[in-house]
Amino acid sequence: MIGVLGGMGPLATLDFFQKVLLSTPVVTELDHVPLLIQSDPRLPSRPDAILAGGPSPLPDLMRARDRLIASGATALAMPCNTAHYWYDDLAKDCPVPFLSILDACMDELPLVCAPGAKVGLLGTRATLATHLFDNRLVAQGYVPVLPSEEVLSQLVLPAIAGVKAGHTAEVAPLLERAVDILLSQGASAVILACTEIPVALDALASPLRQHCIDSTGALARQCVAWWGRPGA
Repeated sequence: MIGVLGGMGPLATLDFFQKVLLSTPVVTELDHVPLLIQSDPRLPSRPDAILAGGPSPLPDLMRARDRLIASGATALAMPCNTAHYWYDDLAKDCPVPFLSILDACMDELPLVCAPGAKVGLLGTRATLATHLFDNRLVAQGYVPVLPSEEVLSQLVLPAIAGVKAGHTAEVAPLLERAVDILLSQGASAVILACTEIPVALDALASPLRQHCIDSTGALARQCVAWWGRPGA
């Protein structure tokens, strides 16, 4: 089964679970991917740790990783983009495959646009500050388009906080506006590099979703594909 380091935040974890279910070709319930989900929202703030010298969540993430493996997980996934700042530490010496949300997004990007295209990024300030995505985009020949400080502070961050607080429908228009701005700046696609963002845009049923790479959905599909491999 696949172990899930979740709770960052809980709604994003629920969204990931649903997208795994909906991405799995099934005839009966026996065909679904077995998941062991830890949804623990008590982890130290990832943005605070990265940007403000706050407590690192890595020790708790390591304990969660080992707990899932000890409980029978044969692979791991973590539906939180910012937490992938610690991915290398978590994957090092890990006895089972640790699927990466970053790899999942980059694998799907060529299905939307070819190298050379501009690609927008929406995520937390910490995710953008650590260049988790833009370095990979440049390495694969894409041109990153980052949100301005105004877009980040007035649209993206309040919307992410709103989803975490359960006000998904109310903040969805903020994120739609942010996507629209990046597209107007020439982006051929926009990576939703925070797992709260697709929760809101899905609630709005925004037509702009067709231009977006949903990091949650990409990771879900990666999990389904991994589980379907011989010997998984």
